[in-house]
Amino acid sequence: MSQRIFWKLALVGAILLMATFSLYPFSDRPFDQYLKSEATTTADKRAQFLQLLERASQKVETKAAPSLYVALKNIGRDERLDLSQFFPGVRLEDSLRNTEKRNEILLNYLLKQSKGRLALGLDLRGGVAFTLEAPTLDDPAQHESMRQVQLEKAVDIIGTRINGLGVSEPIVRPVGANRIEVQLPSVSTKENPEIIGALKKPARLDFRIVHPQLAGLPDMPPQSAIPPGYVVMTTDDDDENGRPITRYYAVKRIPEMTGEGVQDAYPAVDMFSRYEIRLQFNDAGAKRFADVTGANVGRLLGIVLDGKLYSAPRINDRIGGGSAQITGQFSQREAVELANVLNNPLDVDLKVVEQYEVGPTLADDAIASGRTAFLISTALTIGFILFFYTYGGLIAALGMGANVFVILAVMAMPGIEATLTMPGIAGIVLTLAMSVDANILIFERMREELSLGKSLPAALEAGYEKAWSAILDSNVTTLITAAIMAWLGTGPVRGFGITLTIGIFTTMFAAMIVSKVFLQVLILPGVMKRMPMFSVLQATKFDFMKLGRPAFIVSWAIVALGATVVAIKGKEIYGVDFVGGDQLTIAYTQKVDVGQLRESVKTSVREATFAYQTQLGTGVQVLKCTTEFDKGAVVIETIQKRFPEAGFKSAGETRIGPSVGKEIQWSAALSMGLALLGILLYVAFRFEMGYSVGAVIATVHDLLMTIGIFVLFGRQFNASMVAAILLVAGYSINDTIVVFDRIREELAKDPEGALLTVLNRALNLTLSRTIITGGTTLLTAITLMVVTTGDVNDIAFTLLIGVITGTFSSLFIACPVFFWWHRGDRKHVTDHKDIAPTYEWEGASKASR
Repeated sequence: MSQRIFWKLALVGAILLMATFSLYPFSDRPFDQYLKSEATTTADKRAQFLQLLERASQKVETKAAPSLYVALKNIGRDERLDLSQFFPGVRLEDSLRNTEKRNEILLNYLLKQSKGRLALGLDLRGGVAFTLEAPTLDDPAQHESMRQVQLEKAVDIIGTRINGLGVSEPIVRPVGANRIEVQLPSVSTKENPEIIGALKKPARLDFRIVHPQLAGLPDMPPQSAIPPGYVVMTTDDDDENGRPITRYYAVKRIPEMTGEGVQDAYPAVDMFSRYEIRLQFNDAGAKRFADVTGANVGRLLGIVLDGKLYSAPRINDRIGGGSAQITGQFSQREAVELANVLNNPLDVDLKVVEQYEVGPTLADDAIASGRTAFLISTALTIGFILFFYTYGGLIAALGMGANVFVILAVMAMPGIEATLTMPGIAGIVLTLAMSVDANILIFERMREELSLGKSLPAALEAGYEKAWSAILDSNVTTLITAAIMAWLGTGPVRGFGITLTIGIFTTMFAAMIVSKVFLQVLILPGVMKRMPMFSVLQATKFDFMKLGRPAFIVSWAIVALGATVVAIKGKEIYGVDFVGGDQLTIAYTQKVDVGQLRESVKTSVREATFAYQTQLGTGVQVLKCTTEFDKGAVVIETIQKRFPEAGFKSAGETRIGPSVGKEIQWSAALSMGLALLGILLYVAFRFEMGYSVGAVIATVHDLLMTIGIFVLFGRQFNASMVAAILLVAGYSINDTIVVFDRIREELAKDPEGALLTVLNRALNLTLSRTIITGGTTLLTAITLMVVTTGDVNDIAFTLLIGVITGTFSSLFIACPVFFWWHRGDRKHVTDHKDIAPTYEWEGASKASR
């Protein structure tokens, strides 16, 4: 084994080992068991901690605390007990002396470490839900319009705050007249009780002057000593032993300025490793702050957030730099949360009226069927490539496994911590298709080299070298789409973009490193002397271009028909996720599987989603159903007749707004528009403008065709369909670029050939790859369609249409557009761009010499 191959093997092993560590633990561990395993101190200390843990567990059992996390936190606070003494392996900042803060940071770290590294979304695992209520306005004349504006703004701000806290793919939507429902995946308020407060606080920031004689007092001053216009506030500090103490300040009721001039807020660390929040003012805010500080040199300036005094620094000079700091006893988490809310202040106070734990929005049967379908489709894909490429197919299957494993590991890495949802799984499906396609491109190139009489080792190297250009360009064009979605998108758009971006890099790693190094290990030493490959559609001479015009006309006629149906149906094509609907609260005496409930109402309503919720505090369970407007009574009647033993009874009904709001719809449209522009520019740079126009028109054709056929079959758009449409765009781009790469190569090889002849030859040469790649992806789509239901079935149906239209457009849309763009003139192509970069065809030029 050569040294180069050895180091490649070492690299593959190291990456897979890192991936394993990134994913471990693979599932959640009970918090108490994890604490026992991590408390590695002396025997006496361990015995003391076990007694402490027993006391905390009893508090949970007697409902004195909602969780072990909260119970331990309360015991540490009440007894001023530093819990870090039981966990010497967890290093905390030496400068942090406040026991309560130390315990909070320690418990947050331990809780996070006890959880499985890969977070699942609301659709797969569930999470926590709570309802926030805004106060009603006093003026009836302004009530309706003002309330609507405030509610919509609050929905946007809370969504932004959630993103700032690192919680991926939540659901935030208006409910009724003055309420907002928030659902957070893989989160529990039992163990994260502060998260609701961080989301609902208004974040009103005031700068108030402190009375010079009533500042930093150890005791509450008498009421008679407080001047008019002042109010007493307190700060929490530490004494020299780290024990918390309270100091009293008299601050003005009326602030010198508010936080309206704050342009940006962010957490930072000072020279003593203490967390603070740094503020950057806009121009008006900077001027006002300079005036305030200049007029009050030598006095204390109280910094008050939501009625709490955090610090009162002395003004030593006029501050004209347009910045300030909020200091205090902040943990890292508090600093991040405070900066987050300051950047997104609310206009209204919100109060929590309901808290629930929610089950998965996908039923157990849907999740199980999705898992089964994924395993079956993967097995069929592996069988498919094994049939065509035998030993090479086995190596490709190993590469596919490594690809998925590394994708999940990267998603779980600190700093990324993406949430896996059905849209994310759709991204993995496309990644697998691209991974298979990369191997097929390589094997087809190896087949061509072997047919020329080359040895297997020479064919291996030549196959990788000649396939590289197509693999690179097809992945980069898809990466442009994915990166823009991850950058600009929100909700399912961003989730799909992140997963696909990660998948593109792992696909390159799996195909160009993992699969190649295994093939080199087997082929170069002579262990594998031959690699049988089943031939399909070789040496064909179909005249694809002859069918270009009629195929173009027919396909765009179908697109026009679909667009007409979309226009006629209007809002009927949208599901509850896009337009809102009715939310039912249903009481019951006997639980029925949500999959059975969904099936029972299938003929009565077009869309209905069921999920069980447990009210926190009381433990009362209810069934929630989301359906179309004015269909609540139909749902109740249907399930009462179908399951009389369950005792279903309506306990309430309200109207909800869309979970896929205008922001998500706009971000999806903007992302796709910018992605098409990016593809246009990249392909023009790497190829030339005729290829760019062909690729963009083919992609637009596939998107419109898929949407039209989807609607023609009477299906409705929901949240998962956003990712499904993007899935089609990714597949279409990938397929078209592979064909274009071969056209570019054939133009370079045959400088005298007519453009029509070269195009037909390139299409025939890639036909085998097109059929095999399309076949493997088609197997995935068909399996998902047959086995799954609900949203997963919609994604599968969309993928099925996308595979067919993507393959069709590569043959009959992209190439004819390229041909017509250049008016059928070979010289027109040559005049506009070099046919191919020199380095790509160095081997060909040597052969010609």
